[in-house]
Amino acid sequence: MTSSKPGMTRIEAGENAVPRRRRAIEAGLAIGLVLLIAVGAVVASTISRHEDAQAAAPANNAAAELKLGYFANVTHAPALVGLSKGFLQDALGSTKLSTQVFNAGPAAIEALNAGAIDAAYVGPNPAINSFVKSQGESVSIIAGAAAGGAQLVVRPTINSAADLKGKTLATPQLGGTQDVALRAWLTSQGYKTNVDGSGDVAINPTDNAQTLKLFQDGKLDGAWLPEPWASRLVLQAGAKVLVDEKDLWDGSLSGKPGEFPTTILIVNKKFAAEHPDTVKALLKGHAKSVDWLNTAPAAEKTSVLNAALQESAGAALPADVIDRSLKNIVFTVDPLAGTYPKLLKDGVTAGTTKQADINGIFDLAALNEVTGQSISAAGLGKG
Repeated sequence: MTSSKPGMTRIEAGENAVPRRRRAIEAGLAIGLVLLIAVGAVVASTISRHEDAQAAAPANNAAAELKLGYFANVTHAPALVGLSKGFLQDALGSTKLSTQVFNAGPAAIEALNAGAIDAAYVGPNPAINSFVKSQGESVSIIAGAAAGGAQLVVRPTINSAADLKGKTLATPQLGGTQDVALRAWLTSQGYKTNVDGSGDVAINPTDNAQTLKLFQDGKLDGAWLPEPWASRLVLQAGAKVLVDEKDLWDGSLSGKPGEFPTTILIVNKKFAAEHPDTVKALLKGHAKSVDWLNTAPAAEKTSVLNAALQESAGAALPADVIDRSLKNIVFTVDPLAGTYPKLLKDGVTAGTTKQADINGIFDLAALNEVTGQSISAAGLGKG
C-alpha cells in the first residue's frame, strides 16, 4: 500500500516526497536557528548585565599590608591604645598591620617618603616640611590625634627668658614640631638661633631618653619636649616649667583656646590613592582609639598606656608621670587645620622650612565619612 496519488508510479511518488522532506528539514533547521539566536541573545544580554554590574561595583582595593609608624610617647596614645587593644588591626580586617617606632617626626617622614612605612603618627611641622619639599606630592594629613602636651622645662635657677642667653637646650630632632616651637619662641624673645647649634642659645637635637640623662648629669639646661618627657624631667630630674606651649595659643586660629596640634595622622599619597578602603579602615580604628581615650576610666587608661609603653619603649612609667602627662593632653581627631599657616610661619622663622603654599595638605573627606563629623580643613584641602 502506498500514499501516492492515483495514476502515479511508485518511483514518481518517491521522487516527489524527497523535496517535501528536504523542505521540512530546512524549515526545522531555520526554526532551530532562530531559536538558537534568540537564546544566544538572552544569554549575551545576561552576561552583559552581569559584567556591567561588576564594573559598577567598587573594586577590592584593600592593601595586603599597612606599615604604620609612631612614637613611644603619651602624645601618641591613640597609636599605643589602637595597637594594644587591637582597634587598628580589627578595623583593617585581613590587611596585615606592621609597625615601626620612631623618636621624632623627621625620621618617620624620611621612612614614609622612602616607602618603608605607609602611614604615621607625627607632629605637624615635619608633615608640613615634607609637603613643601615635595610640592604637595608626598603626604596628606588625614586626622588629628593629640593636642597640647609640650613644654619648655628648665633648671630651677632659670626664671625667665632673659636667663637663657648662653644656655644649652635640647629638642627631640631638628625640624621636629618641638624644635620649631622652641626656635620660634626664642626668636620672639629676641634671641638668634642657628640650625648648626650656634647662636645666642645653643639647641642640640637629642634623643628624648638621652635628654633626660644629660639633664640629670648637668649637661643640659633645659628642653622643649612632648609628654611624657616633659613630665619625666619635672618629676624625676627636678626641672620646672618655663613655658607651657598651650599658653601661646589663644584659640583665635583653632577656636579652641590652649589647643595646638601635637600629633596628627598622615598617609603617603600614593598609598592612599591605591588603597582608599584601607585608609578608611585605619581611620575607623584610629577614631575608636581616640573615643576610648576620652571615655575610659583613668586607672584603666594608665594601665593600658603603661603596658603599651613597656612593649614599644622597653620601660613602663611611674603612675604620677602618666597622670601628669594625660592632664596636659587633649585627644582629638580634629587636626586643628586653622593653626597650620602659623605652624608654617614658625618653621620659616626657625630656618627648617621655606615659605610655600600648603593648600591641599589636608584630606579629611574619609575622616568625616567615617566619623559623621564635619571637621574643617580651613581652606587647605578636602574637608
